Amino acid sequence: MKHTFKLLTALLLSPLVTLHAAEPQIDAPKSTDRPNVLFIITDQQFADAMSCRMGKQFINTPAMDSLAKSGILFTRAYAANPLCMPSRNAMFTGRYPHETGVTRNAHVKFDAAEFVDLGTYFHRAGYETAYFGKGHLSFKLNKQFETRELPARNDGHDKETLTSTLKFLGKPHHRPFLCVVSFMNPHNVCELARGQKLLPDGPVGTAPAPEKCPPAPANLAPQQDEPDTMTIMRRGYHASHKFPVGNFTPDQWRQLRWGYYRLIEKVDAQIAEVLDALRKAGQEDNTVIVFTSDHGECAGAHGFNQKTVLYEESARVPLIISYKGQTKLAESDKLINTGIDLLPTMLNCAGISVPTKLPGRSLWPVALGQASPEWRDYIVVEDNMDQAASIGPYRPTAEGRMVRTERYKYCVYSHGDRRESLVDLITDPGETKNLARDPEYRKILLEHRARLTQFGKEHNDQLAAKLLADDVKPIPSTSNDVTSAEE
Repeated sequence: MKHTFKLLTALLLSPLVTLHAAEPQIDAPKSTDRPNVLFIITDQQFADAMSCRMGKQFINTPAMDSLAKSGILFTRAYAANPLCMPSRNAMFTGRYPHETGVTRNAHVKFDAAEFVDLGTYFHRAGYETAYFGKGHLSFKLNKQFETRELPARNDGHDKETLTSTLKFLGKPHHRPFLCVVSFMNPHNVCELARGQKLLPDGPVGTAPAPEKCPPAPANLAPQQDEPDTMTIMRRGYHASHKFPVGNFTPDQWRQLRWGYYRLIEKVDAQIAEVLDALRKAGQEDNTVIVFTSDHGECAGAHGFNQKTVLYEESARVPLIISYKGQTKLAESDKLINTGIDLLPTMLNCAGISVPTKLPGRSLWPVALGQASPEWRDYIVVEDNMDQAASIGPYRPTAEGRMVRTERYKYCVYSHGDRRESLVDLITDPGETKNLARDPEYRKILLEHRARLTQFGKEHNDQLAAKLLADDVKPIPSTSNDVTSAEE
């Protein structure tokens, strides 16, 4: 069986140990003038899908744009893993998915004393804490969030989320607050791609003729010389009812993109109401606003829709930090991993001690325009693709790691004969050509392998070492033991 995946690959490519530790003590800052923190999360929004990034020809997001105009926008922020639960659990604990064990959309119990969450830190620091909307977390939101309203269902709750948030912001507050607002949209693009007439969070209208829609992505075709892992996964995804886009024409992708942008505008209008409520409550000048998404949406890039893959459209996310009159008005190209960097950032802005065990770095000095130590020169993003349907008797899955440096992106996967990719994001931002087997880029390839090796040692990522081992063999994937919490 050990060569099954290799045989399957050849066929399909033919012409046709969590460490337990005592919970850290968290000292409340002495200052009585601590800012509120409003943490806004959308679901499945690609980094550049805002009018402040791509202009207003096809999309208009005035609320998101207003945050960018009053704060700092990070243009190279990546999810820790481009999938809901791994990304969200990383953001809330500040730890990598391989540390928490949440690497796919399946509930995994982890030690709450070792992996302390955002709400717990703020609650112990004396903050009033509230959480509204989508959870998708592997820990219960009990005492750490004094006010919480999580929907009973996985989808179709943005109206309720907005109503609850407006009610909370409109009431008197005698302590600084942490308010998490977790919207579902533009996640409804999943249903849109399936042709469902009734979207969970309400209609967006009927797409006009293709020529009146946004253009199809320039990188619609598979990557040249792509890793065979990605070819297999694409076929497995397209075989699933969740990803029925295998035969989409460029015109269909254009219309899907039209709908996707309408979903983003829909949630932007709800964010506008949240920001307006903050102003009416007199809290705007004393509130740090952090806006991001849990992952992106391919919307046709390389023939994929949804997320899970390591292409830019899936892995890179919007990130804005705004503190009116305080944050530097700028764009930053620093390499950010939202899964590990957002927690220390929010702790830092609230004056709460940042535990030394957290692997991330605070963006707060950067947001304020202060001189900061030399920044990191690479980040690592993790991947676990397990949502494909069976191809014959086998359901392909694959794990991977991505190394993003100043100019290049390197990826390596667990299965296949050609398991690596390397792209120059300066000359090829659409990732259309894999340079991993180009002799001219051999030195750069080895440099990125070395960075991944370094990461694996520093962060006890055992998979990183396995992926780079010369004797690693393709492993058959027949596992069907995952209970997916949601797509």
